[in-house]
Amino acid sequence: MTAAETAMSNFPHQASVPVASPGESQGRDSFLDAMRLAATGVTVVTTSDGRERLGMTVSAMSSVSADPPLLLICVHRKSPVTAAIQRNGVFCVNLLSQDQRQVSDVFAGRVKTETGDRFACGGWLWRVTGAPVLVGAAAHFDCHLEASYDHGSHRIFIGRVAEARAGRGAPLVYCDRSYARVAAA
Repeated sequence: MTAAETAMSNFPHQASVPVASPGESQGRDSFLDAMRLAATGVTVVTTSDGRERLGMTVSAMSSVSADPPLLLICVHRKSPVTAAIQRNGVFCVNLLSQDQRQVSDVFAGRVKTETGDRFACGGWLWRVTGAPVLVGAAAHFDCHLEASYDHGSHRIFIGRVAEARAGRGAPLVYCDRSYARVAAA
């Protein structure tokens, strides 16, 4: 027996757990039902070419590396934001603070603004890349597009962080199909 086989034989496991065979799917509905329990920070991803600005609420964001500072976001390939980020080569990930639920709802398309301009729901600054930065966000990550990959229904964007700043508010969290607050430690 190899060292790897010995280590695996000592690893506790349950033989009764059903496992999908290669190429077999557990199904979209069961996947979404399980994913709803993954608590995530709520972000609004923005981009601009200096004339047009676009943005959307995104829950799929993660750090990739600290050296160099890189993060990733996943955006549905059919979204106009996908083409705009690819074309502009910049994006900003705005991590919303707990008092910015309305901003999330507007950029998710659940709530309309009076003018139809999603950016009317908040104050915006332009920092390093020219992508809109939300005033009062818990944090922002202003990025240059480093790479992108299509996988499944989404495009994965890797951004090299040109500027990262933490704000003062606690982040807004989404879990089990509703907003949540981070409890103080």
